[in-house]
Amino acid sequence: MRREFLLLLTAIFAIATACNSGTKKKDEANEEKSAQVEETVPDNTLTDAEKQAGWVLLFDGKTSQGWRGYNKDHFPSGWQIVDGTLMCKGSGEGEAGAEDGGDILYDEKFKDFQLKLEWKISEGGNSGIFYLGEEVEDWPIYKTAPEMQILDNERHPDAILGKDGNRKAGSLYDLIPADPQNTKPVGEWNSVEIICYQGTVVHKQNGEVVVEYHLWTDDWNALVADSKFPGLNSDWADVAKEGYIALQDHGNDVWFKNIKLKKL
Repeated sequence: MRREFLLLLTAIFAIATACNSGTKKKDEANEEKSAQVEETVPDNTLTDAEKQAGWVLLFDGKTSQGWRGYNKDHFPSGWQIVDGTLMCKGSGEGEAGAEDGGDILYDEKFKDFQLKLEWKISEGGNSGIFYLGEEVEDWPIYKTAPEMQILDNERHPDAILGKDGNRKAGSLYDLIPADPQNTKPVGEWNSVEIICYQGTVVHKQNGEVVVEYHLWTDDWNALVADSKFPGLNSDWADVAKEGYIALQDHGNDVWFKNIKLKKL
């Protein structure tokens, strides 16, 4: 009888332990889920963690504050704020074809930084993100600035031009192809990150490093020398150590949001 009683107590203890364990795991899962919900914030805002880490918004989702046209003193009408996005209205006439369009820049120079944003392109569209750019009268910014390409890889001719895909989205335009090539289809948002630190530059696209290179080195100079850029500017390889971030008007609809930056 005593043995049966002990077995009964053991069974009851095992059941209680299992129930408590299940409840604990459920509570932990709920806590993790709650933490994830707390970190989910609306577009064009910063989390508390980002604020503490030194991130700042370059676009508030409502106004063009901080932005102006390249070599202009105003925000061009070829760009507009649409549903929380910074949108270039495509002219259908190629690069900077709009009457009051053209590239736009954030009106502050940056040296070492980490830039994050999201972009979405229209069918057959082309655009880009310039960095470390200089503002030179009568020159387009691409004569001085490296560019992270934005492209509809399936439809735009640039996808088959250049060399080894170095004009596809995520690439260092016309110089280094994005690898892996992980661009999402037209109509979907792509997240990108550009890190510049003491000459080292990294492109990340949709969470993966796709390009890495080093400015002002012998390898960099050789790379540029074998490209079209010396024909645009003989000193193109001598990229500025501090410059502007700009978004390209290439004559196609393109949308940007969640533009944020941290100085390094």
